[in-house]
This record gives sequence, structure tokens and C-alpha cells, in this order.
Amino acid sequence: MIASFFSGIHAFFHSLLWDVIEALLVLFVVACWAGTIFWARKDARRRIADQRLVQLATVAAALPPFLGPLVYMLFRPPEYLEDVRERELEIQAIRGQIGGGTCPVCESPVDAEFLVCPVCTTRLRDACSSCERPLEAAWQVCPYCETPVTLDDPVPLHPEASAPAAARRTAPARRSRSPR
Repeated sequence: MIASFFSGIHAFFHSLLWDVIEALLVLFVVACWAGTIFWARKDARRRIADQRLVQLATVAAALPPFLGPLVYMLFRPPEYLEDVRERELEIQAIRGQIGGGTCPVCESPVDAEFLVCPVCTTRLRDACSSCERPLEAAWQVCPYCETPVTLDDPVPLHPEASAPAAARRTAPARRSRSPR
């Protein structure tokens, strides 16, 4: 009885059915290995800007089967390039809101309270007709003194592109020093 059991197992492992199962298992393992290589390449392209490093990561993921992707996961950059760019844009926007940003003409840093750029004298904002505080271009009323904003001379978005803006760029008036 035991001999017939082992002879049945022996016959199964030498049959055509076992050869098909073995070929399918090998094909499945190769497909999984190719899938991990594809995943590592796709992930590296989203995380690494240099194409040579992407190729190196792909080769490193392919060489030791199933161990390469694990090594890649340990040493890959922690963020996607898109997330890094988005974070940098957010930081620039926050710095622009807090510090006032830069002059659109000469790129020098300007404060949020500046009416003109101190370097190139480009008009950055208009002043309130009542309290003389700087106004943003979209404001309809001065938030400081509640005076309605008149649209007599709006500030252009790109001063270097318009002729009237170039005419406005004049040297600031000098104060005379008079003894008190």
C-alpha cells in the first residue's frame, strides 16, 4: 500500500500535468519579477529627476531577483518630484504673502508696504486717497479707513509691458534737509 502511494506520487511528478504546472509556476515567478522591475522603474521616474539614476535604480532592482526592489525601497527618495515642486511653490507663495515678494521688473525683494520698488522705482501698489496706506489691486474699499477705492490710475500687472508704466518710472523726489 505504501509502495503504491509513493509510486503514484512519483508518477505524478514525472507526468505531463506536472510539467505544465512547473512551466506555469516559472512563468508566474518571471512575470512577478518583471512586475517588480517595472514598478521600480515607474516609481524611480516619479521620484528621481536624473535619468541616469533612474536607469541605475532599474538595474539595481533587476539584478538580484526580488531582493533588488527591497533594496531600492530602502534607498529611494522619500517624496515624489511633483510633491517637492508643489511644496516649493507653496513656500514661495507664503514667503510672497509674508515678506511682500519681489519686484516684477528687477526681481529685488520688496516689502508688502512698499508703494514703489526702491531699486528700479517701479510702481507696485497705489496708495489710499484718504489714509495713504498701500492697497492691493483687487480691493474695492480700503480696509484701514473704509474709503472706496477709485479706479483712476490702476497699477498694471506687468509694468515693463505697458508704455504708461515706463513713463511712471521716475527717480523719487529728494527730500530737502532743512534745519529744525
